[in-house]
Amino acid sequence: MSKKQAALVDIGNVILHIDFETSLSRLIPPELADPAGRIASLLEKKDEFERGDFTDSDFVTWASKKLQFTGTPEEFIAAWNDIFTPNLPMWDTLRDLKARGFQLILFSNTNQMHADYFLAEFAEVFDLFDGRVFSHEAGCNKPDPAIYHHAFEKYQLVPGDTLYFDDLPENISTGLQLGLKAWRYKGDSHEAMTRWLVETLD
Repeated sequence: MSKKQAALVDIGNVILHIDFETSLSRLIPPELADPAGRIASLLEKKDEFERGDFTDSDFVTWASKKLQFTGTPEEFIAAWNDIFTPNLPMWDTLRDLKARGFQLILFSNTNQMHADYFLAEFAEVFDLFDGRVFSHEAGCNKPDPAIYHHAFEKYQLVPGDTLYFDDLPENISTGLQLGLKAWRYKGDSHEAMTRWLVETLD
């Protein structure tokens, strides 16, 4: 690898585990049918929200109506953010990469409400990072190549010298097409990623 080593790292189901259904189901009145279907229909708008197509307040209003939630915006936001739990093995890997001198860059489809929450709540891990590319700030989502090129330009990355971790196959596919050293992360096979890293960094 070249002198400047970097890693683009997804957040959801990589740095933090995500469970939308358990948290958001608390917002749905118990007498309503098909809570899972209601949550799924809400998440259909997630890509637009994460691209910055509408404001936090507009999303909260729309989503509350979709779920027939009658509480306060603050209660909705608390449930919306209560979806994250730490993936501690990945935290250890990130500490190791940081100790090796890697430039760590967050690379995530996300939204302002989630970002405000997890950057503060899990500062222990996010303080390791040197930069970030968030979809709602870039105005485009993975797997659109535009957001990858945005990251390359913003941080002067050479794809062939850059690791990339993501849980979604379509995102990894774009990364590989663009020349990144990409690994599709699965929480139940962290050791496989560790072995790949050893081979890649040798």
